[in-house]
Amino acid sequence: MDAEMNKDEMYDKMVEDAFNHLLETYLASRHRRKVEIITKAFNFAKHAHKGVKRLSGEPYIMHPIAVAQIVCSDIGLGSTSICSALLHDVVEDTDYTVEDIENMFGHKIAQIVDGLTKISGGIFGDHASAQAENFKKLLLTMSDDIRVILIKMADRLHNMRTLGSQPLNKRYKIAGETLYIYAPLANRLGLNTIKTQLEDLSFKYEHPAEYEEISNKLRDTEEHRNMIFEHFTAPIRTILDAKGIKYEIKARVKTPYSIWTKMQNKHVPFEEIYDILAVRIIFEPTEKGSDNQDCFSIYVALTQIYKSHPDRIRDWVSHPKANGYQALHVTLMSNDGEWIEVQIRSQRMNEIAERGFAAHWKYKEGNDTKDGSEAELDKWLTTIKEILDDPQPDAIDFLDTIKLNLFASEIFVFTPKGEFRTMPSGSTVLDFAFTIHTFVGSHCIGAKVNHKLVPMSYKLSSGDQVEVIVSNSQHVTHKWLEMVTTAKARTKISAILRKEEREARNKGEETVNNFFIKEDIPQSSENMEKLAKFHEFNKLDNFLVQVGQEKIKLGSADKEFLTAKEGSGRNWRRIFRFGRRNKDGEQKKAEEVNIDTIDRKKVLDLNEDSVRRKYVLADCCKPIPGDLVMGYIDDDNRIVIHKVECSLGALLKSSHGNRILSAKWNMNKELLFPATISIKGLDKIGLLNQITQVISQLRNVNIRKLQIESDNGLFESMVEMYVHDTTDLNNVITDLKKIPNVKEVSRI
Repeated sequence: MDAEMNKDEMYDKMVEDAFNHLLETYLASRHRRKVEIITKAFNFAKHAHKGVKRLSGEPYIMHPIAVAQIVCSDIGLGSTSICSALLHDVVEDTDYTVEDIENMFGHKIAQIVDGLTKISGGIFGDHASAQAENFKKLLLTMSDDIRVILIKMADRLHNMRTLGSQPLNKRYKIAGETLYIYAPLANRLGLNTIKTQLEDLSFKYEHPAEYEEISNKLRDTEEHRNMIFEHFTAPIRTILDAKGIKYEIKARVKTPYSIWTKMQNKHVPFEEIYDILAVRIIFEPTEKGSDNQDCFSIYVALTQIYKSHPDRIRDWVSHPKANGYQALHVTLMSNDGEWIEVQIRSQRMNEIAERGFAAHWKYKEGNDTKDGSEAELDKWLTTIKEILDDPQPDAIDFLDTIKLNLFASEIFVFTPKGEFRTMPSGSTVLDFAFTIHTFVGSHCIGAKVNHKLVPMSYKLSSGDQVEVIVSNSQHVTHKWLEMVTTAKARTKISAILRKEEREARNKGEETVNNFFIKEDIPQSSENMEKLAKFHEFNKLDNFLVQVGQEKIKLGSADKEFLTAKEGSGRNWRRIFRFGRRNKDGEQKKAEEVNIDTIDRKKVLDLNEDSVRRKYVLADCCKPIPGDLVMGYIDDDNRIVIHKVECSLGALLKSSHGNRILSAKWNMNKELLFPATISIKGLDKIGLLNQITQVISQLRNVNIRKLQIESDNGLFESMVEMYVHDTTDLNNVITDLKKIPNVKEVSRI
């Protein structure tokens, strides 16, 4: 009994300390002192959640306090948002209603809590598209009050910080959707501090071994980095002091996730990542409104000490990013012979870079003006609303469409009249045409870029001047979807195609009915379905569209098939074979499972028998024993095994997280698995012979296929082989790297 009392007292003190820390942070901010309403919200939430504990064993009230702390310290919001954060789970998890909140705390707080409650509904539901639908709700709330989404980001960050108490399959799901949706959304909103934490925490739970290895290497190299930093910044401090500039200089160290991403993209080890250290100069403007001018003055001063890289200057001062980010990035050659990036920001720019749009509001002058960053946010929200207004047939398509623009960096292009537009990097002429007007986009045939004629697929660069050329005879096709990168263009093209397909479907249905009348065949949906199967279509609508577009002509073979008796003739056998396949036209290779009987908390045992008989190895990422893997229950009730870092797996975790299962290999080197490696290097006589000898000398490895191409003294080879596990594969890669003139070996 005494122990229980001590535990309760300990928890009470924990809650009290956490709330006092929140108040101290709030009182140290520039916001008005509204301690009374914050204390009232805390007491109300504490009472509402009384007796409820989190999986970690802590009192549940610790979660709302932690979310409010992030809202206050990391995002910089005021009392309305802090109260909303403290109350954000009350309506969802207790008997209190939005009306109760409004009666006690007013309309604005109740509206924000209501928005947060709507977002939370169904996030771990049984519906396959629950997360995508949830994301739609989340985006819709942004147009009402962006504080809803900012508090939601804080909520997600605290959930990620406490993810260790969740079962393994839940960790994969939450980490996957965080990396796929919430981290890029945080970036788009300018919440850099939150974005980096979300990325690192997702990486930590998805790839614990790699996270630990990179973190250890960062610790081991810290002393060397500090020495380089001090040596590099000493002359900078001297010249800035001489100019009387008030400043601070910070070292910015690349995060483990960012380092790992670069290692994967460049196929290089940690030791070959050369931009781990960057320098950040944060200055106080010499006078009001001189931020931009001072950035360039400091840059000129730096070039008196160090030589700058002419191709690596990024002017985000004159042209801020769409998320409001402003800074001048320059890369300088240090006296130690290393290129080091320097980021020059004013205090205002730095706060906006770390806290995003919340900081913008604080610096905004006048109630009726909108600075460029807020205008960009409005433009982005308008695009999102257009996408939401045009229903997507598939939740995953929706996530993909939004994701295109969440991740994008920006370029600046100009109209013939000299107006500039911000667009995602990689945008094409066709993307630009759709930013002007849907009619211009749908009738675009090309453009003049810098007075030179280019096709619709031409990729634009910053500074390009674009004049779109249109034709009334132009027609939208499915190939256009491959030419665009922006969500707006993709959505508009898809809408036009769907409209045309609806018209083609109606025409196709009319054509089929006329065929039935002409050939004296009963007009029925059953006969239509049979005809679709005869032409090897799973979906009747797809068949009718093809008929309507006159890509399929009905004739004597169709009549013979429909009038033949069941069981007679070759056509029935053809349908039988088709019917044995799954929706992708592939033979089923695994048992169907009963979803209701699966214990999702258990780890799947991937042994020789289960891999042969029960599970499917995903073709997209080709997992082999030794890879970190997870299971996914597909639409055919099969369990498909994906690598955790698989790009399709990331999408499945964010949109079908309730179907994710944890899995672990338990193999005895009996089965062989296909694996492919890429080899690049200098082309020398006898090199191919050396490569095949190295692989053939290794036991447990069989070459399946080898391709090699040579061009201007360089070679690239693709080798497909059979191995037992990643140990076999890593042995091959290690030995191949020892061959002279082989410069790069990586798994594909």
